[in-house]
Amino acid sequence: MKLRTPGRLLLAPVVAFAALVGFAAAPAQAAIWSSSDQWGNYTTSDNYILYNNIWGSGAGSQTIWANSSSNWGVWANHPNTGGIKSYPNAKKIVGKPLNSLSSLRSSYNVTVPSSGAYNTSYDIWDSNYNYEIMLWVNYRGAVGPLGTSQGTLTLGGHTWTVYKGSNGSNEVFSFLRTSNSTSGTVDVLPILKWIKDTKGWWGNVTIGDVQFGYEITSSSGGLDYVTNSFSVSSS
Repeated sequence: MKLRTPGRLLLAPVVAFAALVGFAAAPAQAAIWSSSDQWGNYTTSDNYILYNNIWGSGAGSQTIWANSSSNWGVWANHPNTGGIKSYPNAKKIVGKPLNSLSSLRSSYNVTVPSSGAYNTSYDIWDSNYNYEIMLWVNYRGAVGPLGTSQGTLTLGGHTWTVYKGSNGSNEVFSFLRTSNSTSGTVDVLPILKWIKDTKGWWGNVTIGDVQFGYEITSSSGGLDYVTNSFSVSSS
């Protein structure tokens, strides 16, 4: 979905953005870290990486804050125009070949706004950034996945509509939960193995980043997205 390689700081146009970041609101909560920088990032004591990640064109201002890897959020004021503006997220690096994993699970609990256009999603990558797997757990407004529908299936404890496409740089597999959820647990490994073993869309890739955050298209006037709890576990 995103027209950039994750985990790398690209030289994007920032002049207009730089004039805006000074207007970002302070975090709603007292936080141990916050940033309004376009690529602001912070590594927690348990080795999660928080990333402001304002990457899309026409973006407004955004401030990310964190008390821990499991309690963080973002205030964003992006104009009511089309196109993804940002993907503030928390990332855990797995770094294991798919066939060597016996478990990969994640839990989340979020508070999201009732206006704007966005999705709350996992963004999972292989270590070479050739494949992107998005798991949309809730979404609102004028947003949609890349590619064409592959049907509906139940995996990992949820029912999804699956889409397959490409953004020109990498293949994208999007799983959209058929009913919005603001909390739950996703058994990620069966989804990844379905892509490999049932569909043959990739081989025994090394799973790199497991990201979780908010892909924001518009949040005019300023909206809060809060992660009340979040964790990733693998073995």
